[in-house]
Amino acid sequence: MTPGTGVEGGADARTGERARRYFAYGSNMHPLRLGQRLPSARRVGVYALAGHALRFHKVGKDGSGKCDAFRTGLAADRVLGVLYEIDLEEEATLDRLEGLGIGYRKATARLSDAAGVSALAFTYQAIRIDAALRPFCWYKQHVLEGAREAGLNADYIAAIVRQEAIEDACAERTRRELAIYR
Repeated sequence: MTPGTGVEGGADARTGERARRYFAYGSNMHPLRLGQRLPSARRVGVYALAGHALRFHKVGKDGSGKCDAFRTGLAADRVLGVLYEIDLEEEATLDRLEGLGIGYRKATARLSDAAGVSALAFTYQAIRIDAALRPFCWYKQHVLEGAREAGLNADYIAAIVRQEAIEDACAERTRRELAIYR
């Protein structure tokens, strides 16, 4: 068994499942970005998380703002994103990359697609937030590229475009982060 995962022989010891559903709403929406991190990731479709709004207020390790599916409780608010299926063995990798327990907590998301089909998935929600933070330009670009590739609606994409962003003083990190789109 892989410690802390409940995974034995490639399957969840309790359920026998070999895959999990993950709702990506921020920088992991684009299949190239998520595929670099989790080679098993398979896109299921575009889904919405009702009662939540997309915010760039999660305190990042680098001091910039990262995405959060912020619970508003308002029926009109929706976070749009991409539902992926990932191999169970890669979930711990994603937890580490997302800073589970430090930057994000894991949550169960009750989702629906445009046809009203429901799905359950895990996602991440910010632990520490600061409304004054802004994302780095490269991070915002990850979110935009993912939203465009997924075919999210024009108003949602326009709201991401309007999000103020800041330049990263580390030009090498910017180059490295955006290289996948070239």
